Amino acid sequence: MVAIAAFGFGYVAFLYLTTPDVRGLRTHNPETTAFIELRMREARAEGRQPKRVQQWIPYAKISPNLKRAVLVAEDAGFWGHEGIDIAEIRKSLETDWEKGTFLRGATTITQQLAKNLYLSPTRNPFRKLRELYITRRLEHELTKTRIFELYLNEIEWGDGIYGAEAASRTYFGSSASSLEPDQAALMAGAIVNPRELNVFRPNGRLRNRERIIRARMGNITPPPIIATPALNPESPQPDAPTIPIGGVPSSPSDEAPAPEPAQPQPPPPPAEPPPPTPQPFPGAAQQ
Repeated sequence: MVAIAAFGFGYVAFLYLTTPDVRGLRTHNPETTAFIELRMREARAEGRQPKRVQQWIPYAKISPNLKRAVLVAEDAGFWGHEGIDIAEIRKSLETDWEKGTFLRGATTITQQLAKNLYLSPTRNPFRKLRELYITRRLEHELTKTRIFELYLNEIEWGDGIYGAEAASRTYFGSSASSLEPDQAALMAGAIVNPRELNVFRPNGRLRNRERIIRARMGNITPPPIIATPALNPESPQPDAPTIPIGGVPSSPSDEAPAPEPAQPQPPPPPAEPPPPTPQPFPGAAQQ
């Protein structure tokens, strides 16, 4: 028992010391992710040129239709959990598997983001513990809106296609800001396996998922648009061109009006003696 306790303590200490600092994600977008790098290595190993099409879009510009559809498809309990959805884990173990009507996995959006950003897709208990630990850090350090913004801009939506903007322009020829409900439901339905569920040529499974998602979208409320701290002034602007291969430019979560340049102020007037201190109104509370 002592040895087990010592191992457990050591592993927790290891997690603490090796877990990435996620606080920078509050105001900076990642230049790449562990998942993107994995896909690039796979392409090189197969003798193919790595492909990466990605364009960052602020949360405020993403269609509410897509936000609702993705929440239905991936994490309907997003508002009600702190990164780990126990109720959904139970649900995934019930009869939906046998009936063939299963729609969502037991992992939350925050867990998927943790895995995509920092981890490998290998299945072992140690990697899962790291995923859960990073998930809790993301939930502690970031708002729900920021977590969802990162997720929508980083997930795979086809071979070499990452994020909502690149996917929308690839499949529908328009920005993610203008997605219609049916288009959004189709895109959300493909997230579970975007290399097999092709939005260009939807099969019966994808069409079934689209219908279920479309019917449930009206019951979902996405995270609100909130102001976020300004990024480093040296960061690239959000309207960067599509990136075939390379880093993702940093951008603020929501666009805010730029501050007006400071105007020269006239010299102050000569100092005057201060006015007499007014007496408090009878019966008024003292501040």
